[in-house]
Amino acid sequence: MVTNYSYFSLQMHLREAEKVLKVYHHHPTPFLKILFKIMVGTFPFFLLVYLFGPSMPTDVYIWAHIAIFVLFALITINSSLIYWLDRLIVTNQRVVFVDWQFLTISKEYETELDDIQDIHTKERGILAVFRIFDYGIFYLQTASHTTIIEFTDAPDPEGIRQFVYSVRKN
Repeated sequence: MVTNYSYFSLQMHLREAEKVLKVYHHHPTPFLKILFKIMVGTFPFFLLVYLFGPSMPTDVYIWAHIAIFVLFALITINSSLIYWLDRLIVTNQRVVFVDWQFLTISKEYETELDDIQDIHTKERGILAVFRIFDYGIFYLQTASHTTIIEFTDAPDPEGIRQFVYSVRKN
């Protein structure tokens, strides 16, 4: 079931006798790659302003730098919020994945614990031994053999898989 929510709907509606057991957010290490891409994308704009600087009046030169900085600060804030608002919620009855598409639009994917057919994980190989690189993709499939939940950059995906299976058995 997919539900669209708008305008920062951060609260999940729990059913009767439902308790949130764990909430998982993205691993912080891949976020550093996102920040690096934003910084690399900023560089050409500052370079252009610097190269055309001698032909610009001083106040235009300063305002151009401020405008570029503000624009890329807003892009960084937007990317940060979208990255950190995504979450996988495991309750005693279901697994819910809240996936933010934009700052005002999110999608919620959920499945009952009894409907879970298979869980797959992908990690970074031998580097997953180190906590800083222990992230990957968490796939959850139902009886219809379609992937209902795909949680990328999941911290310790194998640990999440074991936790969901342990909750499911109880």
